[in-house]
Amino acid sequence: MTKTRMEAFSDGVIAIIITIMVLELKVPHGTEWSVLASLWPVFLSYTLSFVNVGIYWNNHHHLIQASKTVDGGVLWANLFLLFWLSLIPFTAAWMGENQFASAPVALYGLVLIMAAIAYFILTLALIRNHGKESPLALAIGKDFKGKISIVIYAIGIALSFWYSYAACSLYALVALMWLVPDRRMEKALQLAHSAPAR
Repeated sequence: MTKTRMEAFSDGVIAIIITIMVLELKVPHGTEWSVLASLWPVFLSYTLSFVNVGIYWNNHHHLIQASKTVDGGVLWANLFLLFWLSLIPFTAAWMGENQFASAPVALYGLVLIMAAIAYFILTLALIRNHGKESPLALAIGKDFKGKISIVIYAIGIALSFWYSYAACSLYALVALMWLVPDRRMEKALQLAHSAPAR
């Protein structure tokens, strides 16, 4: 099965997710700069969520580019990821509208951790489809950054019931970790292309 349809569908869903998030930014009543001050929690929540969705879009693109084919298991794993990403606008809006209260921050963290787990499941499905010695499998390796992200999210969720802003800081920390360029996929693919034919 070709990967083109899955990639196009995923791009469309992610574009809709970002559109929904920006529509949550309501225009304030008034023309003074001061009216914008009350919107800082909503804007901060939007910014964090936009960055997270953007990171998933970028990594998903590289993951699919490194893949040759997909099967039914990969399609279902991809849908599982998109399901959790589609909940980000709702949880981000709830968190921003309630100024980072404990319950919304915990739910936001739960969605983030489930998206991270879903992405991990997608990588496993693709590795199973391509083989453990494939360039894709070699590029992903032990995926330390993916696993440590799940741990940090879990700590953030637990912390949200006492210090919600500290929990949000941990969520932002994971995003910063993934903003640092990760060249594993490109390097592994370059090695695969430059390897002499047997």
